[in-house]
Amino acid sequence: MSDEQKNPDSSTQQWQQDVINRLAFAALNEQKKSRRWKIFFVLLFISYLFLVYFTTFVTPDSAGTALTAKKHTALVEIKGVIADDQSASADNIVTGLRNAFKNEKVQGVILRINSPGGSPVQAGYVNDEIARLREQYPNTKVYAVITDIGASGGYYIAAAADEIYADKASLVGSIGVIMNNFGFTEAMDKLGIERRMYTAGENKGFLDPFSPAHKEDVQHVKSMLNNIHQQFIDTVKKGRGDRLTDNPDLFSGLIWTGEQSLELGLIDGLASSSYVAREIIQAENIVDYTPRPDFFERFTRQFGAAMGQAISKTMGLEGGSIR
Repeated sequence: MSDEQKNPDSSTQQWQQDVINRLAFAALNEQKKSRRWKIFFVLLFISYLFLVYFTTFVTPDSAGTALTAKKHTALVEIKGVIADDQSASADNIVTGLRNAFKNEKVQGVILRINSPGGSPVQAGYVNDEIARLREQYPNTKVYAVITDIGASGGYYIAAAADEIYADKASLVGSIGVIMNNFGFTEAMDKLGIERRMYTAGENKGFLDPFSPAHKEDVQHVKSMLNNIHQQFIDTVKKGRGDRLTDNPDLFSGLIWTGEQSLELGLIDGLASSSYVAREIIQAENIVDYTPRPDFFERFTRQFGAAMGQAISKTMGLEGGSIR
């Protein structure tokens, strides 16, 4: 008779111990695999960060240094709303322009504009700086190239260029000034809401949307807008000169296509940035002088946007927007 037959309890205990050992080894193997995968993903993430850093922070500088050492066309991009807190701020645009004009290898400067306008003050700063740089560097010409839209403040800046180009379907013009708000007085009366406003200075609360509009306030605002509009008109006439046609609607705030703008004298031709660089400036290589956020700023913005999307998804807020 075998030992297992003599002592069945011992056999059962041995089997249980084998099962426990196998489970323990399996658990250890899973932990090792899990640890390996964690290490793998950590290394992968670090490699990704390094790659992003190298391609966006190091490589462009190296390539830019090589390109700027040769004859080239400088590009400064004006994209989006022109405002102090936007990428198309006067500070950013002027910084790019100054760096471009200082480089002796720059054969010409292209202002690539895709903007519906914005602050007349910011646009005025850029216009004045272009005029100053053109006077300081008379051999370097500035060409404005409008892509989708170059309206209002965008065209205000373009008017400072030596020549303006656009696509046949681009939207150009909108030489005017606008200010708007709302009036809630009747709604407040219906809801029984009492407006309480205290000021020092009889006109300090003018244009308050919760108070009735006064004739004197409206006249004052129109006077301001007319003054800014005249500044805009004078700037365009100074920049375009005899190229403008004698059209009564030219400064009415209307917007035109590129083809119509060419007929009106608002632009000088139909062309893209690459065409202007290749055929007009005759320096096909284009170097972007537009100031960009550094790697860490871009990473922070992207990380913040990703976190916001994740939180929205977790809270079930996806699928809608507030405008």
